[in-house]
Amino acid sequence: MSLKAMKIIFTLFGVISLASCTDQAAVSQADGSAVSPATASSEETSGPMEVERWNSAEQVVLGREVFAQNCAVCHGAQAQGTVEDWREKLDDGSFPPPPLNGSAHAWHHPQEILLRVIDYGGEAMGGKMPAFIDVLENDEKLAAVAYFQSFWTDDIYQQWMQMGGTN
Repeated sequence: MSLKAMKIIFTLFGVISLASCTDQAAVSQADGSAVSPATASSEETSGPMEVERWNSAEQVVLGREVFAQNCAVCHGAQAQGTVEDWREKLDDGSFPPPPLNGSAHAWHHPQEILLRVIDYGGEAMGGKMPAFIDVLENDEKLAAVAYFQSFWTDDIYQQWMQMGGTN
């Protein structure tokens, strides 16, 4: 498939995904507890994660390191995003990096798409994310996904699985 065709497909997919996104979902903390998006940065609750996840605890630990070194500068240290409204274009016409903590749209995409965006970047979807295909190993990419998914509530995680999840 040509690069132009891939950009068109990613752009269409991005536009459709953004159109169906909502930021009303709860945000979960790394320990699995849930808080509303408005209080996610200041309120802490506790509670064990009840839903079995695809990843291991070791992947989340590795993912925290990979995310800190490669993703946090744009997506925030806890995948919370770095702008107030991730759907509002920047002055240069590009979209800012979205939160990946369950409060934006990452959970609408199956793992295959998440990894493809990591590999090829976000330019085709109107963003500036660079490609990491030659930067990160596959286990590091999966670990980064495991890390940001550790912030998802069980409800968001289950919805993600129903929408394709690891398939």
